[in-house]
Amino acid sequence: MPSANELVQSCTSVFTLPEIYFRVRDVVDDPNSTMGDLADVLKMDPAISARLLRIVNSPRYGFPRQIDTITRAANLLGIQAINDLVTATTIGRTFSGMPIQLMDVPKFWRKSVLCALLAGKIAKSCSINDSERFFVEGLLRDIGHFVLYQTIPQRAQSALIEAAYLESSLAEVEGSNFGCDFAEVGAELVRFWGMPAQIEQAIRHQVNPMGAGDFILHASIVHLAGAVVDYEECEPNRRPEVVPFDTTALESTRFPSDHLPALLKEAYEQLQETLAVINPHAMAA
Repeated sequence: MPSANELVQSCTSVFTLPEIYFRVRDVVDDPNSTMGDLADVLKMDPAISARLLRIVNSPRYGFPRQIDTITRAANLLGIQAINDLVTATTIGRTFSGMPIQLMDVPKFWRKSVLCALLAGKIAKSCSINDSERFFVEGLLRDIGHFVLYQTIPQRAQSALIEAAYLESSLAEVEGSNFGCDFAEVGAELVRFWGMPAQIEQAIRHQVNPMGAGDFILHASIVHLAGAVVDYEECEPNRRPEVVPFDTTALESTRFPSDHLPALLKEAYEQLQETLAVINPHAMAA
């Protein structure tokens, strides 16, 4: 069977991000850039600009006055927050409506956005600075399955069915059946896109955060959010008594798990609005 990297390389033309993503990243990576530089780049893509204004004016941020210019949005949110929002919206636009054999794509995006919202909220509840940056990591948590269902759809579907039947970890079944799991494949796609190391490592080690080294906090947050959305996806009669959190993830984040019901409620309340911005095609799911 092909390696995770080979699977990604076989479909890079399908999963190439738009130019606006790379232009924004260049500005973010340039220590001499200004908010004006960032705004100028964003204005080159009216669709992205419109989506960003919609996000910044949503209840999620709660600004008292309407934000009507990209320059003001950039100044209020900061370069990193704008970069994360552009990343989320460009990924959503790139994959929007993409036909994938055997995959319920709208369901996939609903789950991914719920994971993204939860990752940010869990990080904030753990008193982690800049908790919003975990949104992108949560959003990309399951992106490896897009590659698997594009390249080996029958095997990916069989692994999902087998894991459910055996009540086993999907990552373990995938690793056993075709030599790599969704986390490895997703990490290779993130690496191909040239995203920051903490995102790649968070995706790669989400199943076993202890292996993430310096990025254990990132992998742990993605693990916690992912475990919750997987739990929520299970039929009530097949759910374990509690969400199966990794001990290392709980210890490294000191996540107060009693906060989870309130965080989950908030995430569900914001789900439809966030989906409408990132991937409107998933709204009908």
